[in-house]
Amino acid sequence: MADRYQKFTSGAVGGFAARRLGLPRPELLRRFRPGDRALVGPVLTAGGGRLGKELAAVLEAAGAETGPAASPGALVFDATGLTESAELARMYGFFHDRIRTLAPCGRVLILGTPPDRTGSAREAVAQKAIEGFVRSVGKELRRGATANLLQVAPDAPGAIESAVRFLLSARSAYVSGQVLALGTVPAHSAEPAASAAAASSLASTDPTWSWEKPLAGRKAVVTGAARGIGAVIARTLARDGAFVLCVDVPGQAAALTDVAAAVRGEAMELDITSATAVPALGARLRREDLGGVDLFVHNAGVTRDKTLGRMDRTQWDTVLDVNLRAVETLTAALLDPADPLLRPGGRIVCTSSINGIAGAAGQTNYAASKAGLIGLVQALAPRVADQLGGTVNAVAPGFIETRMTAAVPLFVREAGRRMNSLRQGGQPIDVAEAVAFLAAPGSGRINGQTLRVCGQSLLGA
Repeated sequence: MADRYQKFTSGAVGGFAARRLGLPRPELLRRFRPGDRALVGPVLTAGGGRLGKELAAVLEAAGAETGPAASPGALVFDATGLTESAELARMYGFFHDRIRTLAPCGRVLILGTPPDRTGSAREAVAQKAIEGFVRSVGKELRRGATANLLQVAPDAPGAIESAVRFLLSARSAYVSGQVLALGTVPAHSAEPAASAAAASSLASTDPTWSWEKPLAGRKAVVTGAARGIGAVIARTLARDGAFVLCVDVPGQAAALTDVAAAVRGEAMELDITSATAVPALGARLRREDLGGVDLFVHNAGVTRDKTLGRMDRTQWDTVLDVNLRAVETLTAALLDPADPLLRPGGRIVCTSSINGIAGAAGQTNYAASKAGLIGLVQALAPRVADQLGGTVNAVAPGFIETRMTAAVPLFVREAGRRMNSLRQGGQPIDVAEAVAFLAAPGSGRINGQTLRVCGQSLLGA
């Protein structure tokens, strides 16, 4: 759906009018296209923390331009060496001197330590303070720039490359003001991370693997794949090399078949709330040509919006059945200790929502279901890591331009678009890129996390 206001203010006349009237001017975000450079650049780094050498190796492997620049594309500060609040001034000094030179659609990235994994109370204070700093910087940035914090546990060496590549690339265009933790859930039998040090070993064991096709040879399932965000997720996973089994209800058969054909995958008509859903899906996934699944994306979802006093039981049950209970049932089959459908090192990604974090009037059923998915991810993360060396995470989209949001009344729609730091709605591809990132081999130390794809929405935490 076109954002006519953004298009108008991007022109000379509209831009002039917006400046004179003090109106927001949403930047046209730079999004990834095959063939683009891996990272925005040039990249300017500082900090001197424990991740300095690893960061330098990642940037070199990604072919990033580094060093001084009049208009840097990214500012990266390794704050893992900050052990008390007085040292936060070092971070202030680096960004104070350079933040106004950041290029359009630039990136601010800070590397820190999870406060609960620090060595002292003073260090925990300093590391927690960084969260407030990053979220505030994200709200100050303009022209499509973003700011994020990557917290890396001390015992998670070689784990940052996938996250750094994502957060410093155009793939993360609508991710800002977020805190992402690595290595906070033990992964006793996890597959090797695709870091600068481990990439060569992955390539040697699987000659089809590359950063351009990180999901080559992987089998994926996407529910709700016939249209909207689900269809774009299927296309994005296929772009990255995965074989995709596209699942949706029989009523979406024609659209589902078209998506499956476009991604050279397969279509499966299935009501995930039915009593036969688990045996039918299990039979399909156990076929010799599949042999289980490496990635399962729980994307199917419905809305039945009414204020609580006007919501009937059917509307409540329908949303909870599709959005939450079916996910619980299917995930139990994926992790069945006797015969799991999820293969070793596999990934589960759930599509939650910022309304599951912040709530929304008229959506008690929907918000409850989406908050439940976040709870499911947090509860299952240790088990998935211990049982299969895999991960379970969620993405939480904000206002995304879809047919569903196109039906929202005009003024509500405009408010939804502008109430974030990027002052615009996101695109389905923004959610799909986040799912692909969490699915990638190098993201194996990200577990139990909920990554918001909302342009740093002003709603919620």
